Amino acid sequence: MRRLLIRPGAIGDVILSLPALEAAKADYTEVWAPREKLPLIRFADKTRAIADTGLDLVGVVEGASVTALGEFNSIYSWYGANRPEFREAVRHLPFEFFPALPPPPGIPRIAVPHAPREDFAVIHPFASSAVKRWPLENFRAAAAALAMPVRWCAGPDEPLDDAVRFSDLYELACWISKARVYIGNDSGISHLAAAVATPVVAIFLCTDPRVWSPRGERVRALVNPSVEEVASAALALTQRRVDCPSHVVTI
Repeated sequence: MRRLLIRPGAIGDVILSLPALEAAKADYTEVWAPREKLPLIRFADKTRAIADTGLDLVGVVEGASVTALGEFNSIYSWYGANRPEFREAVRHLPFEFFPALPPPPGIPRIAVPHAPREDFAVIHPFASSAVKRWPLENFRAAAAALAMPVRWCAGPDEPLDDAVRFSDLYELACWISKARVYIGNDSGISHLAAAVATPVVAIFLCTDPRVWSPRGERVRALVNPSVEEVASAALALTQRRVDCPSHVVTI
């Protein structure tokens, strides 16, 4: 069985889908996803960036097709589920479509080389939308309340002096896995931290943590928290093990 899995979406979307993607593994499994997310797909026999396949032209440009699609006995796709013109163009192929929402059940895992925890916290104060971002001054105040060094994390285009930056998400995951605790917004990097089993404090301002919280045994999702509540949750996570998988605490 040759199976193709097509998963577009943001970092958090792809990470939340990892349990479902891995459960669909066949004798030969190929995954097409956005380029920057490919390093996180560790189980596939082959990965390709969606942008390199020509898939975006199917159903848009008359006569456009992707020859490689014919190589598979089964195609699971989160791409094109809500595009009737795409579904019509590929109806002769073994496609099975899946909705982007709600995310499938399961706790995502990203395997990284074992390394002992080091004495630092990681803070990533950004998110895809400004309305999801807790004020930077609040993050700084929470950092000052932690009894450990803090290393700030930012993406290539996120403005933050002295931040640690990785262009490869898997390399970022390996680095975050060494931290004692991670603090961030409702963002893909918060999901990344949880997927490598780093204790996570995720701050939610306008989205529902019951749907979008990172998943893991040591995750605390706080809704519109104070600085004191964030610092207290982070310190508690570093001091004891919390045995409540995928539990969401709202404050």
